[in-house]
Amino acid sequence: MTALAVTGHMDLADESVPAVRAALEELLGRYRDSGRGKTLVGISCIAKGADSLFAEAVLAAGGRLVVVVPSRDYRRSTVEPDGAPLFDRLVEAAAEVVVLPYERAGRQAYEAANALLLERADRLVAVWNGEPPGGRGGGTADVVLAAREAGIPVDVVWPDGAARRAGSR
Repeated sequence: MTALAVTGHMDLADESVPAVRAALEELLGRYRDSGRGKTLVGISCIAKGADSLFAEAVLAAGGRLVVVVPSRDYRRSTVEPDGAPLFDRLVEAAAEVVVLPYERAGRQAYEAANALLLERADRLVAVWNGEPPGGRGGGTADVVLAAREAGIPVDVVWPDGAARRAGSR
């Protein structure tokens, strides 16, 4: 069994999504069950952008999806209306859903969710442009740094032409 957790940018430019999806599918293909007992487990908070793309790719590869929900109010307070159907579908398809014991979504809940991702991961998949942390804590770069400090191997996915939406940080 290989447990892959994901961190990544939520604000992928629309034109980048197909390339990121293809890169994730290629990466996860290395872990696909080949009949020799290998089982892919993907661990994701299923936020919009990279997290959801990863979760979809895990399921498409025949893997087992573990969803980490940072807080009890996460769907209501954080998931945008146009993203709710995908969020709900991924929760329904998950083999396991872990809801953290925080009432409200916020920095503390997100940091705890990221810590749980790393605790359960053999490897981290980072859909990341390589930029350093933005100073707010809990972002993609922060999770990559924490994984590296913990000795967790990191696979960076940022295909040629990938970009964040204009005005993103």
